[in-house]
Amino acid sequence: MILVTGGAGFIGSNFVLDWVSQSDEAVINLDKLTYAGNMHNLSSLIDNPKHIFVEGDIADATLVSQLLYRYQPRAVIHLAAESHVDRSIHGPADFIQTNIVGTFHLLEAVRCYWQDSSAVSRQDFRFLHVSTDEVYGSLLPHAPAFTEWHRYEPNSPYSASKAASDHLVRAYHHTYGLPVLTTNCSNNYGPYQFPEKLIPLMIVNALAQKPLPVYGDGQQIRDWLYVTDHCRAIRRVLDAGVPGETYNIGGWNEKTNLEIVQTVCTLLEELYPGSNYQRLVTFVKDRPGHDRRYAIDATRMENELGWRPVETFATGIKKTIQWYLNHQAWVNEVQTGTYREWIERNYAGRRP
Repeated sequence: MILVTGGAGFIGSNFVLDWVSQSDEAVINLDKLTYAGNMHNLSSLIDNPKHIFVEGDIADATLVSQLLYRYQPRAVIHLAAESHVDRSIHGPADFIQTNIVGTFHLLEAVRCYWQDSSAVSRQDFRFLHVSTDEVYGSLLPHAPAFTEWHRYEPNSPYSASKAASDHLVRAYHHTYGLPVLTTNCSNNYGPYQFPEKLIPLMIVNALAQKPLPVYGDGQQIRDWLYVTDHCRAIRRVLDAGVPGETYNIGGWNEKTNLEIVQTVCTLLEELYPGSNYQRLVTFVKDRPGHDRRYAIDATRMENELGWRPVETFATGIKKTIQWYLNHQAWVNEVQTGTYREWIERNYAGRRP
């Protein structure tokens, strides 16, 4: 059995669904069900005995300890996090509380559990911490991609909070011997992504004939990783990663934000014809401290663990758009009043 934190969110729900379909092991899914957590993502697992859902906070050390001792998982996959840069600019406190304080309380509960040899095999146990490439800061246009040994230079409250959590995880390995694994991934995309992030926001707005807001000149570069490939990589690191080590997971797909938006428009015109979506592209004021380029060098994952992404960007983005077209009821449901208030708050002052 394994325990997953944040298993009702975007990456978390994809990981849980993938795990249940690929493994005979059960999964305990601990999620606070904030705005980005959605139980409808997991509707196919209702009454599935391999999925045990618990609503709760990773900062609740008593609850986490109870779950650990009751179910005795062999691993914890830590995915729970506040993860949107724009939200961290408007309200950094939630990011400090969840990503730093929450990770600390989770680590403490896991450490006590792991040190009790009667509860778990200390040698076989793993704590896998899922982090982001944003902790490395911004790259110059022609600089080499981020490797696992790149210096940390976070530039937003979000990336700073994730960098702090990475350091806590590292410290618990070197101080207490906790067998940890850390992964730093590039931008994920795919099914079930909350429509505040770039790709689903563009799809949702285009279908609603709303402006497609592009920050600044749209030339910010990101590496894009299809979420199912990321799930495969996490499983591989859990199976074969060396405790104490970090593994960078990327899609080998560097694209500018403007390229992404234009690709979404082109594919929508093919898959959902009837409108010229390109006319909706609207350049808006850039966000503060916007990193210019991220790029992941995933060579270590390939050379040491034998993992490479299966999806190209061309195949992954088409699958993603088709999923949103097929699941418009899901989109309508997550677009609550709170979501609409957030979109208005973030983009109102950026309009040209």
